[in-house]
Amino acid sequence: MTTELTGNWGAQLAACLRLMLVSAVILCVLYPLAILAVGRAFTPWTAQGSLLTNERGQVVGSAQIAQAFTRPEYFWPRPSAVDYAANATGGSNLSPAGEALRERALESLKSLEATPRRKAPADLVTASGSGMDPHITLKAAHWQAERVARARGLELPDVLELANSLAETPGGVLNSAPLVNVLKLNMALDLMSNADAKAMPAPVEAGR
Repeated sequence: MTTELTGNWGAQLAACLRLMLVSAVILCVLYPLAILAVGRAFTPWTAQGSLLTNERGQVVGSAQIAQAFTRPEYFWPRPSAVDYAANATGGSNLSPAGEALRERALESLKSLEATPRRKAPADLVTASGSGMDPHITLKAAHWQAERVARARGLELPDVLELANSLAETPGGVLNSAPLVNVLKLNMALDLMSNADAKAMPAPVEAGR
Protein backbone atom coordinates (compact mmCIF):
# COMPACT_ATOMS: atom_id res chain seq x y z
CA MET A 1 0.00 0.00 0.00
CA THR A 2 2.77 2.40 0.93
CA THR A 3 4.70 1.57 -2.22
CA GLU A 4 1.60 2.24 -4.36
CA LEU A 5 0.99 5.66 -2.77
CA THR A 6 4.63 6.60 -3.17
CA GLY A 7 4.53 5.64 -6.80
CA ASN A 8 1.39 7.72 -7.44
CA TRP A 9 2.94 10.67 -5.63
CA GLY A 10 6.03 10.48 -7.80
CA ALA A 11 3.97 10.33 -10.99
CA GLN A 12 1.87 13.30 -9.92
CA LEU A 13 4.96 15.34 -9.08
CA ALA A 14 6.48 14.55 -12.46
CA ALA A 15 3.23 15.59 -14.21
CA CYS A 16 3.16 18.87 -12.26
CA LEU A 17 6.76 19.63 -13.18
CA ARG A 18 6.08 18.94 -16.87
CA LEU A 19 3.00 21.17 -16.77
CA MET A 20 4.97 23.94 -15.04
CA LEU A 21 7.77 23.72 -17.62
CA VAL A 22 5.38 23.79 -20.58
CA SER A 23 3.40 26.69 -19.06
CA ALA A 24 6.61 28.65 -18.42
CA VAL A 25 7.77 28.20 -22.01
CA ILE A 26 4.39 29.20 -23.44
CA LEU A 27 3.60 32.12 -21.12
CA CYS A 28 7.10 33.49 -20.49
CA VAL A 29 8.70 32.93 -23.89
CA LEU A 30 6.36 32.13 -26.76
CA TYR A 31 3.48 34.45 -25.79
CA PRO A 32 5.66 37.58 -25.22
CA LEU A 33 7.53 36.92 -28.47
CA ALA A 34 4.25 36.56 -30.35
CA ILE A 35 2.88 39.83 -28.90
CA LEU A 36 6.14 41.61 -29.71
CA ALA A 37 6.04 40.31 -33.27
CA VAL A 38 2.44 41.48 -33.73
CA GLY A 39 3.29 44.85 -32.23
CA ARG A 40 6.31 45.35 -34.50
CA ALA A 41 4.26 44.32 -37.51
CA PHE A 42 1.28 46.62 -36.92
CA THR A 43 2.60 49.40 -34.63
CA PRO A 44 6.40 49.34 -34.98
CA TRP A 45 7.00 52.81 -33.52
CA THR A 46 5.03 52.06 -30.36
CA ALA A 47 6.48 48.57 -29.99
CA GLN A 48 10.00 50.00 -30.03
CA GLY A 49 9.34 52.49 -27.24
CA SER A 50 7.83 55.50 -29.06
CA LEU A 51 11.31 56.99 -29.32
CA LEU A 52 11.85 60.56 -30.48
CA THR A 53 15.05 61.46 -32.28
CA ASN A 54 16.57 64.72 -33.40
CA GLU A 55 17.72 65.54 -36.91
CA ARG A 56 21.07 63.87 -36.22
CA GLY A 57 19.31 60.61 -35.45
CA GLN A 58 20.06 60.77 -31.73
CA VAL A 59 17.36 59.48 -29.39
CA VAL A 60 16.35 62.23 -26.96
CA GLY A 61 13.52 60.47 -25.18
CA SER A 62 10.25 58.61 -25.44
CA ALA A 63 6.94 60.21 -26.29
CA GLN A 64 5.38 58.06 -23.53
CA ILE A 65 7.70 59.05 -20.66
CA ALA A 66 7.90 62.49 -19.05
CA GLN A 67 11.19 64.28 -18.54
CA ALA A 68 12.07 66.84 -15.89
CA PHE A 69 12.18 70.26 -17.57
CA THR A 70 12.85 73.03 -15.05
CA ARG A 71 14.45 75.86 -17.04
CA PRO A 72 12.12 78.83 -17.65
CA GLU A 73 12.48 78.65 -21.44
CA TYR A 74 10.86 75.22 -21.51
CA PHE A 75 7.35 74.01 -20.83
CA TRP A 76 7.23 72.02 -17.60
CA PRO A 77 5.51 68.63 -17.19
CA ARG A 78 3.31 67.50 -14.34
CA PRO A 79 5.00 66.89 -10.98
CA SER A 80 6.34 63.37 -10.43
CA ALA A 81 6.23 61.45 -7.16
CA VAL A 82 9.14 59.30 -8.40
CA ASP A 83 11.32 62.13 -9.71
CA TYR A 84 10.67 61.04 -13.32
CA ALA A 85 12.46 57.69 -12.80
CA ALA A 86 11.11 55.37 -15.48
CA ASN A 87 12.24 52.31 -13.53
CA ALA A 88 10.20 53.27 -10.47
CA THR A 89 6.87 54.52 -11.76
CA GLY A 90 4.08 55.11 -9.29
CA GLY A 91 2.17 57.59 -7.23
CA SER A 92 2.88 58.91 -3.76
CA ASN A 93 -0.12 57.37 -1.95
CA LEU A 94 -0.31 60.58 0.08
CA SER A 95 -3.66 61.33 1.66
CA PRO A 96 -5.60 64.15 -0.04
CA ALA A 97 -6.17 65.59 3.43
CA GLY A 98 -2.59 65.11 4.57
CA GLU A 99 -0.12 67.85 5.32
CA ALA A 100 2.61 66.31 3.12
CA LEU A 101 0.50 66.56 -0.03
CA ARG A 102 -0.48 70.11 0.83
CA GLU A 103 3.16 71.11 1.28
CA ARG A 104 4.12 69.54 -2.03
CA ALA A 105 1.31 71.40 -3.79
CA LEU A 106 2.37 74.69 -2.20
CA GLU A 107 5.95 74.09 -3.32
CA SER A 108 4.74 73.50 -6.88
CA LEU A 109 2.66 76.66 -6.80
CA LYS A 110 5.66 78.63 -5.57
CA SER A 111 7.93 77.36 -8.36
CA LEU A 112 5.20 78.15 -10.89
CA GLU A 113 4.79 81.64 -9.41
CA ALA A 114 1.06 81.16 -9.26
CA THR A 115 -1.07 83.77 -7.50
CA PRO A 116 -4.68 83.96 -6.33
CA ARG A 117 -5.38 86.13 -9.39
CA ARG A 118 -3.52 83.79 -11.72
CA LYS A 119 -4.34 80.27 -10.58
CA ALA A 120 -2.33 77.37 -11.96
CA PRO A 121 -4.13 74.53 -13.74
CA ALA A 122 -4.61 71.46 -11.57
CA ASP A 123 -2.39 69.20 -13.66
CA LEU A 124 0.65 71.42 -13.05
CA VAL A 125 0.27 70.93 -9.31
CA THR A 126 -0.81 67.29 -9.03
CA ALA A 127 1.21 64.21 -10.00
CA SER A 128 -0.25 61.48 -12.17
CA GLY A 129 -0.73 57.92 -10.97
CA SER A 130 2.39 56.74 -12.78
CA GLY A 131 4.48 59.83 -12.14
CA MET A 132 5.52 59.69 -15.81
CA ASP A 133 2.61 61.35 -17.63
CA PRO A 134 4.16 62.84 -20.80
CA HIS A 135 1.24 65.20 -21.43
CA ILE A 136 -0.16 68.37 -19.95
CA THR A 137 -3.46 69.94 -20.84
CA LEU A 138 -3.50 72.59 -23.54
CA LYS A 139 -4.74 74.95 -20.83
CA ALA A 140 -1.59 74.23 -18.82
CA ALA A 141 0.54 74.91 -21.89
CA HIS A 142 -1.21 78.24 -22.46
CA TRP A 143 -0.69 79.10 -18.79
CA GLN A 144 3.08 78.63 -19.16
CA ALA A 145 3.36 80.23 -22.60
CA GLU A 146 3.97 83.77 -21.29
CA ARG A 147 6.96 82.64 -19.21
CA VAL A 148 8.43 80.62 -22.08
CA ALA A 149 7.99 83.44 -24.61
CA ARG A 150 9.59 85.97 -22.27
CA ALA A 151 12.57 83.67 -21.52
CA ARG A 152 13.21 83.03 -25.21
CA GLY A 153 12.43 86.50 -26.51
CA LEU A 154 9.59 85.18 -28.66
CA GLU A 155 6.18 86.64 -29.40
CA LEU A 156 3.48 85.16 -27.17
CA PRO A 157 1.05 84.50 -30.08
CA ASP A 158 3.74 82.43 -31.82
CA VAL A 159 4.28 80.26 -28.75
CA LEU A 160 0.53 79.80 -28.29
CA GLU A 161 0.13 78.86 -31.95
CA LEU A 162 2.88 76.25 -31.64
CA ALA A 163 1.20 74.69 -28.61
CA ASN A 164 -2.15 74.65 -30.41
CA SER A 165 -0.62 72.96 -33.45
CA LEU A 166 0.65 70.07 -31.31
CA ALA A 167 -2.55 69.58 -29.31
CA GLU A 168 -4.16 66.14 -29.51
CA THR A 169 -7.02 64.25 -27.91
CA PRO A 170 -5.67 60.73 -27.23
CA GLY A 171 -8.63 59.99 -24.97
CA GLY A 172 -11.10 60.32 -27.83
CA VAL A 173 -14.72 60.55 -26.74
CA LEU A 174 -13.80 59.41 -23.22
CA ASN A 175 -11.67 62.51 -22.65
CA SER A 176 -12.07 65.29 -25.19
CA ALA A 177 -9.79 67.74 -23.34
CA PRO A 178 -6.88 68.61 -25.67
CA LEU A 179 -3.45 67.53 -24.42
CA VAL A 180 0.09 68.45 -25.46
CA ASN A 181 3.12 66.17 -25.32
CA VAL A 182 5.70 68.17 -23.35
CA LEU A 183 8.79 66.65 -24.94
CA LYS A 184 7.49 67.14 -28.49
CA LEU A 185 6.48 70.70 -27.67
CA ASN A 186 9.87 71.59 -26.21
CA MET A 187 11.74 70.05 -29.13
CA ALA A 188 9.61 71.99 -31.61
CA LEU A 189 10.10 75.10 -29.49
CA ASP A 190 13.88 74.76 -29.70
CA LEU A 191 13.66 74.52 -33.47
CA MET A 192 11.43 77.57 -33.69
CA SER A 193 13.53 79.78 -31.44
CA ASN A 194 16.92 78.53 -32.71
CA ALA A 195 18.40 80.42 -29.77
CA ASP A 196 20.85 77.77 -28.59
CA ALA A 197 23.26 75.89 -30.83
CA LYS A 198 22.92 72.89 -28.54
CA ALA A 199 19.14 72.91 -28.52
CA MET A 200 17.23 69.81 -29.57
CA PRO A 201 15.78 70.03 -33.10
CA ALA A 202 12.21 69.10 -33.89
CA PRO A 203 11.17 65.56 -32.97
CA VAL A 204 11.40 62.73 -35.44
CA GLU A 205 9.56 59.53 -34.60
CA ALA A 206 12.14 56.77 -34.83
CA GLY A 207 11.10 53.81 -36.93
CA ARG A 208 8.48 55.68 -38.89
